[in-house]
Amino acid sequence: MLNRQIKMGKNLYVGNLPYSVDDNKLAEIFSAAGTVESANVITDKFSGRSKGFGFVTMSSDDEAQKAISEFNEKEVDGRNIKVNEARPKEDRQ
Repeated sequence: MLNRQIKMGKNLYVGNLPYSVDDNKLAEIFSAAGTVESANVITDKFSGRSKGFGFVTMSSDDEAQKAISEFNEKEVDGRNIKVNEARPKEDRQ
C-alpha cells in the first residue's frame, strides 16, 4: 500500500499571545501574510481562558515562511509574539 502525504500547508505555533487575542483576531493578524486555513487559540478547558498560545495553519509553505518572518517578535497588544513551525504533537506517557 502506498503511503501518500497530502500537502496541507504549514502549521505554525504562536506563543506569548496576549489574553485578549481570540481565534478571529489571530486569523485576522496572520491573513496579512496569506490565506489562513485555520487559527486556534488554546484555552483552558475549565475556565475557558486563553493559555497564551495557539496554532495557525497557512495554505502554503511560502505563506507560512512569510508569516514567520513577518510576525516572529512582532508586538501584538503589548506583547512580542513568538512564531515558528509547529512540531508534531508528542505522545504522552
